[in-house]
Amino acid sequence: MTATRGNLLHDVPVHATGEVFTDLLAWQSTGGVRIERIVSNGQASPPGFWYDSTDDEWVLVISGTAAVELDDGTTHTLGAGDWLRLPPNCRHRVAWTDAAQPTIWLAVHVTP
Repeated sequence: MTATRGNLLHDVPVHATGEVFTDLLAWQSTGGVRIERIVSNGQASPPGFWYDSTDDEWVLVISGTAAVELDDGTTHTLGAGDWLRLPPNCRHRVAWTDAAQPTIWLAVHVTP
């Protein structure tokens, strides 16, 4: 097996019309783990849209800023270095992301 490497900050899409999702690692066994880079350029979830996954999700903002809203009315504003764990079936949406610069997220999805 050969090692692979990359850089989270390389080839960051700027001014994309939608969020850009790039899988960095996907591992399946009994459950599974998927790690992805997400780049947002001022995007937000559509009104009334909620993510509701059966996966455990952990997100880290690498650069930029964003706000994640939970369906209980709580909003978490995140900047570089801030992370948020979203347990399975925690309904959430992206309230806003920085329009002045790309917001780069690292997301880890764990399937039970």
